[in-house]
Amino acid sequence: MGVKTKLTKKDITPFIKVNKLKKTKNGVSDTVYILDDKYVLKLFERSTKQDIQEEQRLLQLCKDLKVPKLIKKPIKIKNKYALIYKKEDGKSLTKVKRKHIKQIGIFLKEFHTKTKNHNTKNKNIFSKKYLKKLIIKTNNVKLLKTFNKITIIPKENSIIHGDLFRDNVLFKYNKLSSVIDFSEVSKGDAYFDLAVVGIDWCINDKDLKTLLKSYNSKITLKKFKAYMKYALLYYATTRYLDNRNYNELLKRIEKI
Repeated sequence: MGVKTKLTKKDITPFIKVNKLKKTKNGVSDTVYILDDKYVLKLFERSTKQDIQEEQRLLQLCKDLKVPKLIKKPIKIKNKYALIYKKEDGKSLTKVKRKHIKQIGIFLKEFHTKTKNHNTKNKNIFSKKYLKKLIIKTNNVKLLKTFNKITIIPKENSIIHGDLFRDNVLFKYNKLSSVIDFSEVSKGDAYFDLAVVGIDWCINDKDLKTLLKSYNSKITLKKFKAYMKYALLYYATTRYLDNRNYNELLKRIEKI
């Protein structure tokens, strides 16, 4: 979350009555405002109308899970599409404990099970083929060498969130209250979602085992770490393309 496009009450009142707009500070992709501390307005900077409709459809499918509740159909502000959600209570974690890891593992199992037999029109941006295209685009030798060492080929066995870093999960009183930001959702490998949790939430093998057990997975730790390397490379590549620090993630691959 953050603000890339400045909005005023005048921009928003044709769609919803609002007295106070609060800018958000975190995030790199889209514009997000808090409205009267009751709603969240997300203005999509790059997504198409189809992308927005896919997110709307997914949230409706998963309405009984802890996901954002939409209060408006897609709207258009300053020639960009936007969605308005009910604001969920809770904050992102700064310190992760195993009880938090267990809860996100349980959520992911529910989410992947719920979406397993459903499809999406969104492109699979997490496939190995797509990742190779991104790396070729970077013309970065280190990224390409690392890619050539990757042994796994992610499957397409579920609809995945794709961006399950801690800032996209809210907790209240140590209870998971909502998983947010489904703008990158696509068909992909369920283990990619788990791998993102692994690289951002877990600091040792005990944490990883807690995650896999809560998901009820039988995957070996060795194979799961191969997925973690893939996720690290993916985000190192996207960071490079966004002119952000990528070396930290690249170095972590060698340590797993």
